[in-house]
Amino acid sequence: MIKNKNSDREAKVLRQHIFMSVLKAQRVIDQIRGRSYEETLMILELMPYRTSYPILNLVYSAAANASQNMGLNKADLFISKAEVNRGTIVKKLKPRARGRSYLIKKTTCHIKISLKAKSKI
Repeated sequence: MIKNKNSDREAKVLRQHIFMSVLKAQRVIDQIRGRSYEETLMILELMPYRTSYPILNLVYSAAANASQNMGLNKADLFISKAEVNRGTIVKKLKPRARGRSYLIKKTTCHIKISLKAKSKI
């Protein structure tokens, strides 16, 4: 069995503290996990969700890392790992009637995407 030397190399990208819900980001990430790079770009560009734009930028960044730093071909890449984790909750106070305040909780998430080259056997 001939093994390609680039098959075990992996381009990773991580973005932290994105202002979006974990469940909303997970809905988009589940659609792209395990797909090829070009198919992922088409899916993310056509999805109607607001959360697909930061994920699309992450996929672009991971592909640029793979081609520039590791010398991998973008056409051979696929998404090997994609995960979303809960981040910190930003708490803000909004003034309300009678001098009271209302607590606003803004959730954040961390997204991690890994791209690998398809092994040619």
